[in-house]
Order: sequence, then structure tokens, then C-alpha cells
Amino acid sequence: MVFFKTLISFLKDEDYRDLLLTTTFIIIVGSMVYHYLEGWNWVDSVYFSVITLTTVGYGDFSPQTDGGKLFTIFYIVIGIGIILTFVNTIYNHYANIKSQNKKGE
Repeated sequence: MVFFKTLISFLKDEDYRDLLLTTTFIIIVGSMVYHYLEGWNWVDSVYFSVITLTTVGYGDFSPQTDGGKLFTIFYIVIGIGIILTFVNTIYNHYANIKSQNKKGE
């Protein structure tokens, strides 16, 4: 129940919504580039974008074209900061809501 309350309050805040839209945009752009440069299907492209930006890097996919490799360098430098900010913001928001709920009890 706390998770859904946190999610709803997160979406109501304009700054958080902007961060969510920016993160979604970065993943969509990366997915489109990988789809067209590498010839991967959409699921693989989204999967690689998320795995790359979250720094998990399973290694099951990697760019094979020069364009894909150069884009990945740019994508990592730009995208990791945005994704980590997004994850950190969600965590902090969740922790704040949880501590407010404990104080209210």
C-alpha cells in the first residue's frame, strides 16, 4: 500500500514528473538508435538501453557497428547521470513517505 501511495504522490509532483519524462525519453532515444543502427528488435533495443544505463551490463548484447559503439559512449556519459538521479530521487521520495507514515502512526 505504501508503494502505491508513494507512486501517486511522486506523479503528482511536477519536478518528479519531469524527471520521469526525461528518463523515459533517454531510454526511447537509445532504443530507437540501437534498433536502427544495430538492427536489433525493439525488445532487445529497450533491454540493452536499460541494462546499459543501469550499469548492469550482462554482456549478452553489445554494439557491433562503429556507429553503435560511438553512440554507446555518448549514451553512457549522458544517460547514467540521468538514470542514477532518477533512481536516487525515487528512493529518497519513498524513504520520506515511509518515514512520514511512521511518524503519523
